[in-house]
Amino acid sequence: MEKVENLIPMVVFARVVETLSFTEAALSLGMSKSSVSRDIAILEKRIGAMLLKRTTRKIEITELGLSYYQHCFKILNELRAAERFIKEYYEEPTGTIKILAPVTFGKQYVVPALNAWLGRNMLANVDLDLSDKKIDIKDSQYDLAIIISQDTPTHEQTKYLCAIQWGLYATPEYVANLKPIITPHDLPSHNYILFRGVARTVSLTFRKEKQNISIDVPSRFRSNNSVALVDMALSGLGIAYLPNYIAREFQVTGRLVRLLPGWQMDEYKVWLLSKSRSTISSGITRFSDELQQRIAAAEAKENR
Repeated sequence: MEKVENLIPMVVFARVVETLSFTEAALSLGMSKSSVSRDIAILEKRIGAMLLKRTTRKIEITELGLSYYQHCFKILNELRAAERFIKEYYEEPTGTIKILAPVTFGKQYVVPALNAWLGRNMLANVDLDLSDKKIDIKDSQYDLAIIISQDTPTHEQTKYLCAIQWGLYATPEYVANLKPIITPHDLPSHNYILFRGVARTVSLTFRKEKQNISIDVPSRFRSNNSVALVDMALSGLGIAYLPNYIAREFQVTGRLVRLLPGWQMDEYKVWLLSKSRSTISSGITRFSDELQQRIAAAEAKENR
């Protein structure tokens, strides 16, 4: 029964079951009533059993027909979904989309991606909130939220965007005044620039093959703002612990170098959360694609 020619009669049968009328099924499918009758007859002949009991007044579905309909319905539903996708793809997004994104990641990647997306979708509006606050998107005002987390979100409508690698960065001049750093144990014990935490001394973990090393380092400067951390690192104050997307442009231009690049440190992932399935239009999909392309381009530039 794995024949392509069975698909059309199966769709016709599903519509007859849904409408309980050959006439209405024919109208909804843009077919003649005789064509509908012929397709049902062909299907029943191939199956070798009756799916429908027809009288002059009504249509009854046989027990086999009810069970078979469940499979035919899936095909019809997929066709409807495909038609909706094509329709949405060529429809220009309209209305206002409320988006939450982390401050620095949002400025560096989300804003440029939105700028390009809005340029192609003149009827769309965006309300962007750049904030590092944590939310439950289901109970929030936002349609989309971009979050950075080490764990995979439990929210159903989630799309992976990219990974973020953390590392230690300093100016070439600062590194030149240090003893050679081959392993984490060679790191100096002072002048670290760190994100603000509860303690002034933090434990940094390094992984390489089967080695796993933790080093406690004190902070000379702490801040909750990555721009401030980068500025301090660029001034030659010390060694900054930063995510690669923040250090990337300064590493490419040679203003910062990464220490122990062969060692892996913390890794976080960036996720795009949609409030509901209905939020995921083709326009939103194209926006997330635009965002991923910009991130990939930046990563490629870094790896040249």
